[in-house]
Amino acid sequence: MTDRLNTRHDHRRDILFAFALALGCYLAWLLRDVLVMLYVSAIFAVVLTPIVNSLAKLHIGRWQFGRGVAILLLLVTVAGALVAFGFLAIPPVARDLEQFSGQAPSRIAELLARVQQLPLAGRVNMAELTSKLQAYASQSAGYALVAAGNWAGNLFNIITGIVLTLYFILEGDHAYAWFLSFIAPDSRQRLDGALRRAGVRMGKWLLGQATLMLILGVLSTVVYVSLHIRYAYALGVLTGLLNFIPVLGAAITIALVLLVAAIDSWGRVLGVAIFYFLYINLENSILIPRIMKTRVNLPGLAILVSLLIGFELAGVLGGLVAVPTAVLVAVLLDEYLVWKDVEAGTTK
Repeated sequence: MTDRLNTRHDHRRDILFAFALALGCYLAWLLRDVLVMLYVSAIFAVVLTPIVNSLAKLHIGRWQFGRGVAILLLLVTVAGALVAFGFLAIPPVARDLEQFSGQAPSRIAELLARVQQLPLAGRVNMAELTSKLQAYASQSAGYALVAAGNWAGNLFNIITGIVLTLYFILEGDHAYAWFLSFIAPDSRQRLDGALRRAGVRMGKWLLGQATLMLILGVLSTVVYVSLHIRYAYALGVLTGLLNFIPVLGAAITIALVLLVAAIDSWGRVLGVAIFYFLYINLENSILIPRIMKTRVNLPGLAILVSLLIGFELAGVLGGLVAVPTAVLVAVLLDEYLVWKDVEAGTTK
């Protein structure tokens, strides 16, 4: 009789657990955007915490910065750099856009004259193409306003992510201790060690990514200046910064620089294309294996697969945190699933 009651009680507990799990999955699906933002903010907090801790150790005389001052200094530095970049880059671009809008008809005529020299250009209805280009040129201001409106719509999410990242940096230790409190005491120390090792490797990823950004920014600036491309310095800085966004950042900068180079001559377009072709091969064959693999200790295939999965699951945000997430997963797999020979210290 007692065995039947225990069995019935176990079944009831299993059913309640199944309902709770289903309800939790349903709520997670409803709140998936919020959860993604929380996860991305937490990952960035883990990556930026070593920088904040290093700044917090600085002192002037007997006065030490502290974590709050370090975060403020980091924010002011980033904001100041962005404002300075805007003041230096936007005015010449705005002047050229204003000049281009006044010269649009003649520029379009020159462009169509070049198109007519291309093979198979005779099959193109030039009158229809001319009218469409003129319509696009006249409506360019409207398209710019629509794009600005879309960016303004995402501004709230960006600010929210920044605020969450700051809170995770400030109160990350309390949140981390609260998370570990759900783990059994005998397993807590092992998980804590694995997560701390993952945090160290994720911090090294940021250093490796910054190195790649610096290399691309310097090389691209030198090439742009050598080719006499407009806004060479601004485009060089932008190229280095956007390299922080895997794959998509490079695609945006390539398209933008090719468009700017096409305004003046096809030779500059060819020069930019050759530079990017050589750099992409250099980065994939030498820079990433030597910089990223030594920093995060992940093979190139794992980095590529993580980027593909990240972009598919969460778009640009997923791509940004794909490699740190792969580092975290690799450390946890190595700790809990990989069999190791205790005596020899090798994997079975």
